[in-house]
Amino acid sequence: MNKKILISDPTLRDGNHAVRHQLSRESFIAYCKAAEAAGVPIVEVGHGNGLGASSMLVGECKLSDDEILSVSRENLVKTRLAIHLIPGFCTIKNDLAKAVDLGVDIFRVGSHCTEADITGRHIEYARNAGKEAYGVLMMSHMATPAVLLEEAKKMESYGAEAIVIMDSAGAYFPDDVTERISTLVNGLNIPVGFHGHNNLGMAVINSVAAVNAGASILDGSIRGFGAGAGNTQLEVLVAVLERLGFETGIDLYKILDAADLAEKEFNPIAPFSSPISIVSGLAGVFSGFSKQVTRTAQDYKVDPRDIFFALGKRNAVAGQESLIIEVAQEIAAKNENRKG
Repeated sequence: MNKKILISDPTLRDGNHAVRHQLSRESFIAYCKAAEAAGVPIVEVGHGNGLGASSMLVGECKLSDDEILSVSRENLVKTRLAIHLIPGFCTIKNDLAKAVDLGVDIFRVGSHCTEADITGRHIEYARNAGKEAYGVLMMSHMATPAVLLEEAKKMESYGAEAIVIMDSAGAYFPDDVTERISTLVNGLNIPVGFHGHNNLGMAVINSVAAVNAGASILDGSIRGFGAGAGNTQLEVLVAVLERLGFETGIDLYKILDAADLAEKEFNPIAPFSSPISIVSGLAGVFSGFSKQVTRTAQDYKVDPRDIFFALGKRNAVAGQESLIIEVAQEIAAKNENRKG
């Protein structure tokens, strides 16, 4: 068993989803300092959907990418600075090149779990710039272990130095994680990681299943701040791993202090497994859709749960927010026909 686990903290990126991408400059400064003090190895920052994603479609960020990266870099010394990016949102010439210049250490290049082909140029660019690059397979529950391995091997061939699978919809149970992580660990020559969401309350135990299956990288957000029901709760994860004998290098008391700070700094209510996020997990739909689904359901006077299950049947993924309105309109029309 690998006793050393590398923790990557996406509080200042995935957590931006929880506040509609409105984290302030002061919040970035305060949390970077707290994470640094606690010895968090990697802090990931940015718009919830990653570098270059701020837009009317997926939400406009309070700060520009340049502002986020600059202020985070200024306040992280020993802790490495990471960003998430998805080709399509992120351009190489403008976004990626600028992030290199602003001192980002780790580039986590993501795609839908069956579309790793689109990540090649971005991974290669980061590596050629002398930076670390990870491949990230999002919505990984939508692919079999064999397909995930095939896609991960593509990322490895492009130069990715680790592969992280995301349970973007919070749909996994421990056996699902064990099967996928062990397949990747046995089939790749680079480290494997896991990013959990807590829709069904399984994020911490799924993360434990991941390390028991050979994963050596885990994502966790303070207080669970993240899309939908939130991410694996970092301070709980650190405590559990310590109890199990894994080494994270994170100071337990100081990460607990960071959790107290985050509750005051970001939002008085941390994400939790709400009724709608439970349905999101059951439907296998991206957690970040929750707020828009709720608003759209109110606009069209339909049940948001029906929208989520309909989106699940369509295999909807992040970036397809326009489907929410389309589905709501169809459900509203069916409801009217029933009345007629």
